[in-house]
Amino acid sequence: MVLNKWLISLLLCIGSICYGQNTTKKTPLTEVIISLEKQFNIKFSYAVEDVATIKIDKPNTTFTLQETIDYLNSKTLLNFKALDDRYVTVSVLNKTISVCGIVLSDEKKSRLVGASVLVNNIGRSAITDENGKFSFTNIPINATLTVSYVGFESRQFSANELFSAQNNCKEIVLSTKNEELNQVLINVYLTPGLQKYLDGSTVLNTKKFGILPGLIEPDILQSVQALPGVESTNESIANINVRGGTNDQNLVLWDNIKMYHSGHFFGLISAYNPNLTNKVIVSKNGTSAEYSDGVSSTINMYTKDLVTNTFSGGAGINSISADAFLEIPITKKLELHISGRRSITDLFKSPTYTKYFDRSFQDTEINADSDQHDTSSDFYFYDYTAKLLFDLNEKHQFRVNIIGINNALDYSERLTNSNETQSKTSTLSQKNMGYGGNWKAQWNSKLSSNFITYFSRYNIDANDYRVETDQRLTEANEVQETGVKLNTYYKTNDNLNFLFGYQFNETGMLNQTTVSAPFYSSTKKDVLLNHALFSEVEYNKNNTYLRVGLRLNYFQKFEKLLVEPRINIRQKLSDQFALKLEGEFKNQSTTQIVDFEDDFLGVEKRRWVLVNDKDIPIATSKQGSFGVEFNKNKLNIEATGFYKIVDGITASNQGFYNSFQFNNANGSYTAKGLEFLANKTARQYSVWVSYTFSTNDYEFDTFTPSTFPNNVDIRHSVSLGFYYDILKNLKIAVGGIWRNGQPYTKPIDGNETVQNGNNTMVNYDSPNSENLDNFMRLDASLNYNFNLSESIKASFTAGVINATNQDNDINRYYKVNPNDSNDAIQVDNKSLGLTPNVSFRVNF
Repeated sequence: MVLNKWLISLLLCIGSICYGQNTTKKTPLTEVIISLEKQFNIKFSYAVEDVATIKIDKPNTTFTLQETIDYLNSKTLLNFKALDDRYVTVSVLNKTISVCGIVLSDEKKSRLVGASVLVNNIGRSAITDENGKFSFTNIPINATLTVSYVGFESRQFSANELFSAQNNCKEIVLSTKNEELNQVLINVYLTPGLQKYLDGSTVLNTKKFGILPGLIEPDILQSVQALPGVESTNESIANINVRGGTNDQNLVLWDNIKMYHSGHFFGLISAYNPNLTNKVIVSKNGTSAEYSDGVSSTINMYTKDLVTNTFSGGAGINSISADAFLEIPITKKLELHISGRRSITDLFKSPTYTKYFDRSFQDTEINADSDQHDTSSDFYFYDYTAKLLFDLNEKHQFRVNIIGINNALDYSERLTNSNETQSKTSTLSQKNMGYGGNWKAQWNSKLSSNFITYFSRYNIDANDYRVETDQRLTEANEVQETGVKLNTYYKTNDNLNFLFGYQFNETGMLNQTTVSAPFYSSTKKDVLLNHALFSEVEYNKNNTYLRVGLRLNYFQKFEKLLVEPRINIRQKLSDQFALKLEGEFKNQSTTQIVDFEDDFLGVEKRRWVLVNDKDIPIATSKQGSFGVEFNKNKLNIEATGFYKIVDGITASNQGFYNSFQFNNANGSYTAKGLEFLANKTARQYSVWVSYTFSTNDYEFDTFTPSTFPNNVDIRHSVSLGFYYDILKNLKIAVGGIWRNGQPYTKPIDGNETVQNGNNTMVNYDSPNSENLDNFMRLDASLNYNFNLSESIKASFTAGVINATNQDNDINRYYKVNPNDSNDAIQVDNKSLGLTPNVSFRVNF
């Protein structure tokens, strides 16, 4: 670090000397103007701040007035214009200039022939010639140019960066993409901005995102649910079920930082601001050996990673929250990206907020109705991100990230009876903070590396005072994880890549409960160290794509080694047909348990815990899938069969509402099924229909019966929709979902409760032997884009969830009737009713 600082200081010093040497013969423009006013007996009209810092070579004294004006225009970024024989105006508005550049590769500085250069907003473009050169004349001084080439990272420049008074063309170096083997297979998948890669993963490109039914912005985790095999049985992004798994079995990464919390409003809104998120990669199977944890899926979010030297940003507001983001160039090599979002619900309670509030807090203390209770609640959320980008040179890039997510709820209640009025105040706070950094290095044309480090901390704290018993309950769940990873890439040729890596994780968790009367306190801390070595080869040539990897995981505390092979193959049989085969072994050392008694005010019932290899074992999964693809004339049809076994789950993390509700046991689940998707796209529209058939069964050897349907056993699920560009700037999306209702357990008819010691409990029948009514929902969105000015774009989006106001049950359970201990009361949780939302955004 000291050496780097010394080098930077030396370079700055040398640059200053060189600059001083090059400018010693130049004259301040203010002096030149005074001289010309005397020479031609004219008057220049200008703002002092526009010319104060400019120095140029003096124009030739033999020039005429017009030749002098042309010379000044060619040597400066100012606009000199003669109004008449007496007055000349000097301005920076409506200036057009000529620019040129030479596009080079970062490896051997070879000139890139055929690179694309686009002048944004005005529709002019060019490609580089045989010398890698391009040029434009008469383009606005404030124009932005995008330079791109297949296999390289695109770069953006402002026109004045490429302007040279000496007509020297600027050299533009494009960095090689490390992921060039991972080509895009389908460019438009359901809607613009959704793409599919050769390895089967799905990519959400937020910058190019169109709209999906019901959404008003590219909500990252809501958009994921449009994919076949991805469900949310309770409409919550805090409960995404991928091929029958639970939400805690999804590995969620934000710029390589593992996240333990994903939603605002207790799962109805994604906690990740999409405006600086560049792309999201979702893998259901055949995951790279680089990743472990998350036995159901991997959701990998990447923010913008390119130093553009362009100041840009945007802001928006909708019925729930307001947000803003900025991309701030500090120097040519240093840039800062920041974003922030906060709810506006404490200032304005919109109809959307009311729907979300009722949906989130139904059947809880917060939404309980009582004539004796005077209640009030204050709920808000916010999130923020910051990223510092530093390119030391063309070979070394450094990035530092921070993300913060917070949900806070204050609940107060006044209890009035015949004698007195008592009050209680309860609080609930959920936070997830993440810090990360990485160093990318291109050592030569074949060898590169990426060193990654991160720290993630998740906290949930609850304080609940119960007036009736004069009892205060406090609960805390804390997760702290530190991770280090080194990836080394070796590119043998254009078709063959190798990956070698090492990863270390230290995960600590705390669970604490205290009760004031009678006094009770419980604190449990656990720490787990995990080392991993992984290797992978990726091959892509002609009609064959192959990725084969192996990961070795060693758990130091248990002295346990897990071997995880991975495979991903796609073989193209013809121009239209292809076969794909995917398989993986994965493990997971963290899980969530569900509390029914100590339940965080009835709102949040889940706590993170670490495995102990005894009553909470390491969860392991084995999954295989085989599919066929047809792609012709932008008609994509694919069918995939899958078989997945997850072993090492616990009864306490399934959220049972049956006779096993308070039992602790280890078991497994087996999910198998078929996913089908047909998607037709064209220039103006996209139409799709998807269908998933699956069976999902638990197996717990110590239970009777030992095998029964999974809580998320959705046998049939269908979604369909279409996206249409009505006009160039007006888009609409409409779609619907139909699926079987999820399983539930009912009490035994005529014998609904049973005595267990001093407690009366619901006497349940066979577990998950009944199903809720079928779920059905229709959503729609409308988006309109327009320009407020040449550089400011705006958009208005309206969306509605459940446009038909369908009454859907998403969960059902029973509890003992407090007025009749022989009776069980049925409790139904409802989905969102008709929920409209609107947003307005500006970007510059």
